[in-house]
Amino acid sequence: MQIFHLSIFYWEEVVPFCFSQTQMQGSLSRDNEQMAWKSQITSWSHVLQATGFGSSCLGRKSKPEPKDLWQEPLDPAVSWTPCANQRSWETCEGNNGYILVSATGGINQQRVAICNAVAVARLLNSTLVIPHFSYNSVWKDKSQFSDIYQAEHFIDYLKADIRIVKELPVELRSLDLEAIGSLVTDDEVMKESKPSFYLKKILPILIKNSVVHFVGFGNRLAFDPIPFELQRLRCRCNFHALRFVDKIQETGALLVQRMRKHRSHSAPLEQNLLGAFAGKPDMTGLKNLPSKYLAVHLRFEIDMAAYSMCYFGGGKDEIEELEAYRAAHFPALTLLRKTKKIPSAAFLRSEGQCPLTPEEAVLMLAALGFKRRTNIYVAGAQIYGGKSRMAAMTSLYPNLVTKETLLSSSEIEPFRNFSSQLAALDFIACAAADAFAMTDSGSQLSSLVSGYRMYYGDGRLPTIRPNKRRLASIFSKNSTIEWKEFERRVRKAIRQTKQVFERPIARSVYRHPRCPECMCKINDTIALLS
Repeated sequence: MQIFHLSIFYWEEVVPFCFSQTQMQGSLSRDNEQMAWKSQITSWSHVLQATGFGSSCLGRKSKPEPKDLWQEPLDPAVSWTPCANQRSWETCEGNNGYILVSATGGINQQRVAICNAVAVARLLNSTLVIPHFSYNSVWKDKSQFSDIYQAEHFIDYLKADIRIVKELPVELRSLDLEAIGSLVTDDEVMKESKPSFYLKKILPILIKNSVVHFVGFGNRLAFDPIPFELQRLRCRCNFHALRFVDKIQETGALLVQRMRKHRSHSAPLEQNLLGAFAGKPDMTGLKNLPSKYLAVHLRFEIDMAAYSMCYFGGGKDEIEELEAYRAAHFPALTLLRKTKKIPSAAFLRSEGQCPLTPEEAVLMLAALGFKRRTNIYVAGAQIYGGKSRMAAMTSLYPNLVTKETLLSSSEIEPFRNFSSQLAALDFIACAAADAFAMTDSGSQLSSLVSGYRMYYGDGRLPTIRPNKRRLASIFSKNSTIEWKEFERRVRKAIRQTKQVFERPIARSVYRHPRCPECMCKINDTIALLS
């Protein structure tokens, strides 16, 4: 029996009890990958239609969840506490001119651009104009900074660091910035540029013209080497200065309260996520006992599927649909496919370059030990493939909800045409979850959420970070494998990535804030005595 067949019978020890003699075989074939994937998806559909297996199996006493399922592995000798709010420098007067930023991408890319712009403004002793959000053909959202974040809090919280204004002075608004050389695009700024680039190349323009306009500004500031206080400023921006507007906080609080069923949580995290709405009980809807919940970010929208250049079992229709999407939204990628020899879909999958499908994600969760009764919040936009793609997950985990199902039509209506604001609601629900699982480590939302949980979670908010290359190997083995062995391999792979370490050199402080610039390391003995 194939791996995807057998996993459906896992729940409450159904696999080892009812099918103890059954083995499962990996179904990915390098020789005929497309047929294999199509077979897998078809198999899922057939098995889901036949889930009314023996009541005697369902009645068997279930084994307990693994002890570490809802825990973050910790170093017993060291603990970390947030301290990016601490300053040891004088206020920046911003005398060298004004910095404009038109940030591209979705809300999470824009968040990174904002905090990088704050750091660059301080570096250049300049004044930052509240960033503008460029309209994106993928996200299709016209939201601006003040529609998502509290502008007054942002300005006030960072006033001891940099000067921030809402718009350019009147005398500078009529300038043709491109004509005078003050328009700087991402083509002119190398990705993860060092501070020396800005001092040598951008500061002279700023002093000459009094204004510089960065267009795009996606990941255009390096994480190392960076002066200590400048790095801390980035953390201060991300974890303290950027707070969602009341509308988002209030609705986000409803999501969290309904998932937890009114159980309290980490006070610092709630206060920063939800502001005045933290701890306010929602007395409508569910009346069950307080419970834990798992949040899963399924990064499997059509843009991700198309950009990955992977194959997901949909045959000719899928191939044509994703190619058309690439041509419309990623023309450079389409050109690359026509002019260069690119790796095959099978190779990309074996290297862990493909996003986990919902079917693969549910296998991972089952193997880790999450029970059928687990309350799961699924974050993400429209899943590529729709309901049929989600059939396995919704059948195996009936307590699965999304923001669309958890909120009433009137509660979600103000956000319907604003993908960035909807993503902000997902950010809140994921950051506050008892456990969080990402399915694509390259996702900005997953990265920022995991960093936020690391910063405010006090070591109590675990994040599941799958190594997709290792999982692909486990999923695709052609040799037979018993469920217990599959479980063991998946748990070992996840355990190694679940452990949180101090930030590696050159890695993002937004994703890895456990470093001296963002957090303070204290000895547990000293912490207990104090």
